Amino acid sequence: MVRQLGQLEAAVMERVWSADAAVSVREVLDALQQERTIAYTTVMTVMDNLHTKGLLVRQKEGRAYRYRAARTREQHAAEYMQNVLASGSDRTATLLHFLEQMPADEVAELRRALDQAGNGEAATS
Repeated sequence: MVRQLGQLEAAVMERVWSADAAVSVREVLDALQQERTIAYTTVMTVMDNLHTKGLLVRQKEGRAYRYRAARTREQHAAEYMQNVLASGSDRTATLLHFLEQMPADEVAELRRALDQAGNGEAATS
């Protein structure tokens, strides 16, 4: 089950998702330190926790690890949305309330994606 990320977890995942390749703790730390004061060990612990939770994959390189996301940002968001929908007692009502809050242009985009999916096409944006 995917749960909502904490503030620091989300900041770390944003850095990992934005990277072109696997990243080290030091690289994530350097990026985060542009916005806040944070310790190396804190970032290392968060990244290890994200690995344990299955959000990051790591590979040993020398004495350190390099990390990459186990799923894309979009795949993670979709899985989280699925869990939120499943948590309501009435899945259809939850979905309808969600749709009511969407701007009209996003609803139109969703309709196009559903039409494409119904025709066996892959949705692209």
